[in-house]
Amino acid sequence: MVAFYSSALDGVAANPALPTPLLLRLIAFDGGGNGPPFQALHRPELPEPAVVAVLTHPVLDARVQFATSGQADAEQRARLADDPSPKVRAAVANGPEWTHDPRTKVRPLPDAVCGRLLEDPEPSVRSALLHSPHLAPSFLASLVRHPDPAARRAALRVWDELSADGRATLLDDPDREVRRSAALCACPHDARLTAALLRDPAALPEALRCGLLDRADAERFLAGGVHLVELAGNPSLPADLVDRLAADPDDGVRLAVSLRPELTEARRAAIDFTVAPHARGDVDWVAAGIADQDVLHRAATSAHPLLRRAAARSRHLPPDLLRLLAEDPDVVVRTHLAVYHPNTPEEVLMSVYARLGGTFSAWMATGHPRFPREGLAARYADHPDGIYRQLTVRDPAAGPDLIERLSHDPDVWTRQAATRDPRLPLPRLLEALTLPELASSAGANPALPPGEMAVVMHEAGVPA
Repeated sequence: MVAFYSSALDGVAANPALPTPLLLRLIAFDGGGNGPPFQALHRPELPEPAVVAVLTHPVLDARVQFATSGQADAEQRARLADDPSPKVRAAVANGPEWTHDPRTKVRPLPDAVCGRLLEDPEPSVRSALLHSPHLAPSFLASLVRHPDPAARRAALRVWDELSADGRATLLDDPDREVRRSAALCACPHDARLTAALLRDPAALPEALRCGLLDRADAERFLAGGVHLVELAGNPSLPADLVDRLAADPDDGVRLAVSLRPELTEARRAAIDFTVAPHARGDVDWVAAGIADQDVLHRAATSAHPLLRRAAARSRHLPPDLLRLLAEDPDVVVRTHLAVYHPNTPEEVLMSVYARLGGTFSAWMATGHPRFPREGLAARYADHPDGIYRQLTVRDPAAGPDLIERLSHDPDVWTRQAATRDPRLPLPRLLEALTLPELASSAGANPALPPGEMAVVMHEAGVPA
């Protein structure tokens, strides 16, 4: 894997020790029309003077970057909701596309701000808002009677939280697409709605998957041999029809049957199904009960790997199930624990890192609060694999001499990790600023003197 290189200025822009006066200089930089480095605009807890400078920045993309920052408070981003550029307003409406830790939840914009954005004269802004994954349930629920059908469709995202009157309103909506989507939300408990949806080609697959089926309809689709995967997962499918589909020639159909919640473990094991090595474990009934202890117990103790993978994605696993899944032979189960659970054991985190070093899941493992630190230098400083030598820098007991040695390591990722460490002796840190593959890491080192940060900015053309 090729290491990512960027400039010393990018590193300084991300440096947590960057003094506020230098930060303000950097944010004011027009970057030749591109604005300041994005790292400066995605910093956590920007001071108020810096926020004010961003809000009035002459470079449009600088304001866009801040509007999409996962590090900015919702109230800070909301201050761009009246920006003169529709591109900026759309970025505010959509919200952050990534954060430094995907385990964190982005706080939604205030409902009043969302209301203003929904009335924006630019269609792109309104569309960005309605497609945002960060809207508060209270705001979505308020859209039931909005004049825009796209807004009323968005209200369906919180169907279970709507009042009975709100649901009835959407089921009787004047817009056909809204009515269809509302009926699909309601059909798991309504055989009449399900029967009507089965006559609608656009709704048919989803209605077969989750609707309350009449036996005659179920037999008709089974005999026709179409959409059998959806039919096989339908919760209301009669038991004898489930048995017939469990022996279907199609492996996808048999797999869908094997995931049904009512099956005993013996019945599940009797089905001939195949699980893809890296399938995530998207199982509706487990996802719906992701905090339900009975659901988690059934899934985590199952012999079915997809059920265990689904359970491992829950933050609500109790200690006994966490211990059980931590010893699971399935690598995807352990990877999910490393990504999702706050109390994943250290050995699981290390095993995921060792197996997937350099990938997103490995990065998530090292960012986990329980990822080990003590003792790593003694174990890995001389390891033949650079993936392990990188970990040495995490050890608080690693001394300056070892950090400097690692800054010369054959593995570029290890050199970069050592160069970012404040224990690196100053002469080597200043030398690293001149090396293309280490310049960004050196710029981000909190031990870099402010005077040297100012030099980097001057040499990059940032005005004083």
